[in-house]
This record gives sequence, C-alpha cells and structure tokens, in this order.
Amino acid sequence: MSLNTPPFLTHSLLDLPGIRHGFFTRHGGVSTGDYESLNGGLGSKDNIAFVTENRARAAAAIGGERDTVMGLYQIHSAIALTARPGDEQRREGDALVTSSKNLTLTILTADCVPVVFADAKNGVIGAAHAGWRGATLGIVSRTIEALLNLGAENKNIRAVIGPAIQQRSYQVGEDLRNEVLAATSWAETFFEIDEEEARYRFDLPGYVREQLRRLDIESAALMNDTYSDEKFFSHRRATHQNLPDTGRLITMIRLD
Repeated sequence: MSLNTPPFLTHSLLDLPGIRHGFFTRHGGVSTGDYESLNGGLGSKDNIAFVTENRARAAAAIGGERDTVMGLYQIHSAIALTARPGDEQRREGDALVTSSKNLTLTILTADCVPVVFADAKNGVIGAAHAGWRGATLGIVSRTIEALLNLGAENKNIRAVIGPAIQQRSYQVGEDLRNEVLAATSWAETFFEIDEEEARYRFDLPGYVREQLRRLDIESAALMNDTYSDEKFFSHRRATHQNLPDTGRLITMIRLD
C-alpha cells in the first residue's frame, strides 16, 4: 500500500465481483487546519488544489486512479441523477447512479448518512447523501428508482450505510421530529425522549435503513459515530467547538 493511500472502511455485504467501495476517514490527505487532512469538500474554504488531491487519492485507493471522480453539489433533496461519461461533474442533487465504468461516484458527508448501492449481476451502482431532510423527502426511494431504470433488479440490490451521526449524539427538537413524522408516520420508534425538555435523540441511520427494508432492499450499516469519533469530520462537533468550518468525509463506489 502506498504512503499516499488514505485509509477507508468497507462492508462485506458489498464484497461483490466488479464492485469497489470505500467510506473514508478524515486521515490520509493533504489539507491543513480545520480541514486536516482528507477533506473532500469542493464547496469548503479549503485550498481547492488540496481538495482535488484528496479526492484523487481516495479514488486511487479503490482502484479508480484513471476514473472521472463524479460528485454533486448536494442540496438536501430527493434528486437522484444518472451519471455518464462526459456529464457535468457537479450537478445539483443528492444521489448518483451509473452503469458506466471509469466513473467513481462520490458523496460527501459530515454527520449525514452516506449510502452506497450495488447490483453486481446487472452492473449498476449508486451513492446517496441522506440527511434528515433528504431522507424524509424520499432520496432513498428515488435512488432505488434510478437504479431500476438502469436495469438493476430489486432482488439483487444491496445497500450499505456508512459512518454517520448515531442516535446517542443526535439531539433534535420537536420541529424536526414533527416534520419526520409528518412524512413517515411509522418513524416514531426512531426517536427517544431526551433528558432535556422538548428534545429527542434521533436514530437517522436506523431511519434510513428502515426505508431500505420497506423497499425490500438487503442492507447493512457501519455503526461508527462521526460525532464522537474524531477520526471522522463532524459538522455538529465543529459547531459545538465553535469552529468556523469542518471538512467533508468522502464516500466512493465504482465498477471495476
């Protein structure tokens, strides 16, 4: 392994022929200061050359050194787009799907839920950014629809949820809870009453995984907490520490 290869996490559910994926930590890049070191956020105030190098290192780590790194300008939406060679690299949306090789699909998070999808039999992959708002709007189901439109089959799709803020660290107010329940009345079990009045602890990764279950998608989840584990970037932790900004974690998937 090269000294320039950043560490990343995988899940055995996606140990499939022709599929490579990685959930990267904040380590192994070239950024400095609040962005140290593998910041993937092109929209941050980091040096753009550092961010570009970080993204290239991450892509190379999963075998995509010759790929186009295809990402999004993420807007907490339910927009799932198809990626093809030659497409604009930063369209607005929150999920990408493709059946093309030589593209490394890229999602950025800093507490929100990253999800990667693969149908190895039909050669279709996807990646989604699911914050609480995007999740309630339907980004998970829209991503599945986009995968099916490319020839994936529901029975063959597998999904893995990466590192995200876990329930113990995610205190929310009644307004957020009410919006989630208005969209999905079954979601009440994913809120625990907090010690602080009118506050709850929201299991966002569990909520996303339940959506996958209801869509008959086989799934798994990494349980790493981006807030409490400092090897990950966390927007909420940075806010609590009064930092001006934080980096963005890189999640990638590609077809070999």
